[in-house]
Amino acid sequence: MSQTPGVCGGDACIRNTCISVWVLVSFRRLGMNESQLLNNYPILTATDLANAWAYTADFPDESEIAIRENGEN
Repeated sequence: MSQTPGVCGGDACIRNTCISVWVLVSFRRLGMNESQLLNNYPILTATDLANAWAYTADFPDESEIAIRENGEN
């Protein structure tokens, strides 16, 4: 995961992409499974998703705040 000021609002993103971790968490909560996520985001790998879930487990408040601030769920 990377966090860069000015990129994705400074939110944690998947390696070298502009795909925020919180976006994946939000889609997962809406019932999208990993296969669907990989299909919708072909640049991602299963390892990227595993890393996103691990990151979310380590920093749960970060995704919660981003989801709330962006009006998701």
